[in-house]
Amino acid sequence: MKKISCFILVFLIVFGSLFCISYADGNTEVSVEDYDYYQKFRGQNVTINVFNWGEYISDGSDDSLDVNKAFEELTGIKVNYSTFASNEELYAKLRSGGVSYDIIIPSDYMVSRMIKEGMIQKLNFENIPNYQYIDEKYKGLEYDPDNEYSVPYTWGMLGIIYDSTVLDADEVTSWSILWDERFIGDIIMIDNSRDAFGIALKLLGYSFNTENEEELEKAAEKLKEQKPLLQAYYMDQIFDKMESGEALIAPYYAGDAIVMMEENPDLAWAVPEEGTNLFTDSMCIPTGAKNKEAAEMYINFMCETEVAVATAEYIGYATPHTGAFEELDEEITSDEVVYPADEIIENTEVYLSLSAETNLLIDDLWTQVRTDTGGNRWIIPGFLVAAIGGSISINVYRKVKKSKKVY
Repeated sequence: MKKISCFILVFLIVFGSLFCISYADGNTEVSVEDYDYYQKFRGQNVTINVFNWGEYISDGSDDSLDVNKAFEELTGIKVNYSTFASNEELYAKLRSGGVSYDIIIPSDYMVSRMIKEGMIQKLNFENIPNYQYIDEKYKGLEYDPDNEYSVPYTWGMLGIIYDSTVLDADEVTSWSILWDERFIGDIIMIDNSRDAFGIALKLLGYSFNTENEEELEKAAEKLKEQKPLLQAYYMDQIFDKMESGEALIAPYYAGDAIVMMEENPDLAWAVPEEGTNLFTDSMCIPTGAKNKEAAEMYINFMCETEVAVATAEYIGYATPHTGAFEELDEEITSDEVVYPADEIIENTEVYLSLSAETNLLIDDLWTQVRTDTGGNRWIIPGFLVAAIGGSISINVYRKVKKSKKVY
């Protein structure tokens, strides 16, 4: 990325109560509603630690807004930014107590779990005036019913990203495609327990939120059956694998699917007929945060309309911010991958917080799945023959499909 010298040009534009600040570097140019609000910690050497999902913020690349740098220049607060790959990784890192974070962005069910376990604290919404822009339908949800601990960041759903040069849309209608032996070695499975078990449970006709031990054990067996077909379990690596054509099918999230499809137009998206998960990721402050008020300022900044627009445009996820939604291009808001039709949303299920006993059971079963060697179900020579045969048939199928498109 081109580095440009930054000269801060501050403009105060009085229009009612609206103020604006701009910077010479286009990647940190942003407007805010109350410039004075953001000056409280300037010159105090304050630092906040932000822990977010990978590929989940506008970072200045491709001429996008560099959100963290813009915040630093506006407030004088330094941002230490790091990423995690799953809710479970976030939970383990926070529970270990080895690192102190001021901002975390977990998904709904993990927010609920952390509330129950005293891991996140109530917010002072007087320090987050831009909360007014969060759509009412994303407030008062099960994971934070009294709107005390979290501010919605994005929402979306889980689905399947696939190579349309090999698979037709009418073949990718069910989660069962992730168990299709034709694609041995070209299937990626999502590497977190809640989503992996959710997919298996839904395929078996069970709820994402079951606490029935027998149903969870059946889901684990289903995942063990799938394992010999997999190329690997991945999270963020799915981007590279799918964009480069090194894999054919993977479950992942809608916003990331948009990014992958932009990089590789051969990729397509499907929501399985069995239904899927609808999630909300939210900004929270851990109980042990050292700079709570500065963290609340960061949350408020993320809810500035211009910042929320930049975030939605860059990461591809749906925004709960009413002002941002109104300013987004219609091409984005009409994209049913990001903003799906009502009938698709009606066939979704939200992850709920499970009991401590069920969480422990899932953790144990997931460990069994990840360490399972397949026993006598798969004989190595047969596996290798199937893999080679599958690779040949896929290449032939891809050539046939492309030739049909040409002629």
